[in-house]
Amino acid sequence: MEQLKGACIIGQSGGPTSVINASAYGAIKAALNSDVITGVYGAENGIKGVLEDRLIDMAKEDADELELLRYTPSSALGSCRYKLKDPDVDDTDYKRILEIFKKYNVRYFFYNGGNDSMDTCNKISKYCLKNGYECRVMGIPKTIDNDLAVTDHCPGFASAAKYIATSVMEVYRDARVYDTGMVTVIEIMGRNAGWLTAASALAAVKGNGPDLIYLPEIDFDVDSFVEKVKALYEKQHKVIVCVSEGIHDKDGKYIAEYGSDLASHKDSFGHAQMGGVASYLANVVKDATGAKVRGIELSLLQRCAAHCASQTDIDESFMSGKMAVEYATEGITDKMVGLRRTYDENGKYVCEPELIELSDVANAEKKVPLEWLNETQDGMNEKFIEYCLPLIQGETKMIKEDGLPRFANLKKVRVQ
Repeated sequence: MEQLKGACIIGQSGGPTSVINASAYGAIKAALNSDVITGVYGAENGIKGVLEDRLIDMAKEDADELELLRYTPSSALGSCRYKLKDPDVDDTDYKRILEIFKKYNVRYFFYNGGNDSMDTCNKISKYCLKNGYECRVMGIPKTIDNDLAVTDHCPGFASAAKYIATSVMEVYRDARVYDTGMVTVIEIMGRNAGWLTAASALAAVKGNGPDLIYLPEIDFDVDSFVEKVKALYEKQHKVIVCVSEGIHDKDGKYIAEYGSDLASHKDSFGHAQMGGVASYLANVVKDATGAKVRGIELSLLQRCAAHCASQTDIDESFMSGKMAVEYATEGITDKMVGLRRTYDENGKYVCEPELIELSDVANAEKKVPLEWLNETQDGMNEKFIEYCLPLIQGETKMIKEDGLPRFANLKKVRVQ
């Protein structure tokens, strides 16, 4: 195949993770070392940076500073939540994107994000093809929610899962300091898929796990929940419950909406803003039991806790970015770099890259298999533990100065 020479744009989109920059670094490093990529540009704030002609020249960054991206949390290039319209209805944005691509001779586009970002990749790829502009488009997966279809798991999930399991173990110990009873409700991220909340079950591997776990895959009944908590409290006087922020009743109404109108606010993709379910349930339990109750919302800490990242996750994230560039320069386009789970001859977990059609990922959502829940559907069984435990292995090699993390500080020199 004839080599395609031209510049590339790398963008980040959606909610950040503690390892999304490892993926960006994998792509940036591979692109800078490529013989066919003539310029390596970062899009400030994702696709909005492309539309507004805000591109960063990654070749102007110090190599040592770029290396620090591997252990720097959140989106170093900036992110966005911007939904491209159907090009058959309104192609204004697409014309602008193509204009920018032509201006800088961009022949490679790498977009690092979740479900909606893969939709953006798919639309741009199809539009370029339709208009006869050769540009290879590759999706680099990212989401702590672990809900991308087809891929075994997603970069970002394992580190968040490790933080959650660790935090639950720590809270478990703290909640048992006094000889008085207490109920603790911990709210964990996850709108429609409960992978992160399920990860709280990992704490039980070391005997410090929650008593009850509730995922959005199962309709939540407040009365049943209260009865279970009351029974546990009477028996052991200490109860820990982990709930997904997106748990809902049988009619589909978010439990968070019972105590707040926060979930009625939607972003450009129609996603509700979550939060408040722990506080609401804590009040319900307090009224029902009279016990001391604490509601804890882990919130943004779940996705930016780089100090507790899984080195396995960091390495796989870097690989996904690197392979996206290598596949594209070999002539592949319109794909996402997924992760495939295999095992070596000794039964040890091994992860390999896997090409997945963008159209199979865009706007699809992978839920936690119901057979991985326990019989009463308020906890996880061994199948989930076997799936998740290998992903959280390895401690971050984060560099520290004066006892604090040394994160990357990019110069962000604009492309002229």
